[in-house]
This record gives sequence, structure tokens and C-alpha cells, in this order.
Amino acid sequence: MKKLSILAVCGAGLGSSFACEMSIEAALKDLGIDADLSHCDISSATSTRADIIFTGENFRSQFAHYNVTAKIIYLKRLVDKNEIKEKITPVLQEMGLMASTPS
Repeated sequence: MKKLSILAVCGAGLGSSFACEMSIEAALKDLGIDADLSHCDISSATSTRADIIFTGENFRSQFAHYNVTAKIIYLKRLVDKNEIKEKITPVLQEMGLMASTPS
């Protein structure tokens, strides 16, 4: 089975996307999910194959112009591990990578 690929994206592909990548890694560890993580700038993200892309809410309009097949998760705070876990959990459940929690 192919390993899950996750990309953290910011405007320049440097500081904030790297910090986001580290927060994603911590969130996935808490959830018991193994994935390949990387980070880049927004223009590189459009040609990169990833299953899930994390980016800031401020980039929503830019991503709307691209045909991206990855599931895009928009964050209000790029380094908020709790927001990352909250938003990735239903995506992982939908992908069959995580069991649904009973209600």
C-alpha cells in the first residue's frame, strides 16, 4: 500500500511551511498515522503529487485557480496541532486510514 503523502504549503515555501510540517508531524504521531511529509511554496505545490495539502486560509483563492487533485485543508493557524488534528481526522476517516469514532 502506498504511504500517505502530505504537503505543507506557504507563499515562499520556507519558514511557515516548515513549521506547519513539524506541527502536522506531531499531530499525526498523536493519531498514530504514518505519512511522508514535505513542504514547499504555493506554485510548486500545484505540480507536486500529494494526497493532502495543508495551507493557510489566506491561500484559498489562489488554490481555486489550480486543478489540484489533493484534498486541501485550510488552516487559520499553521502551527496549531489541535486545529490540524481536528481537520485531518475526518479526511483520514474518509480515506479509510482511521476508524470512525463511535457517537
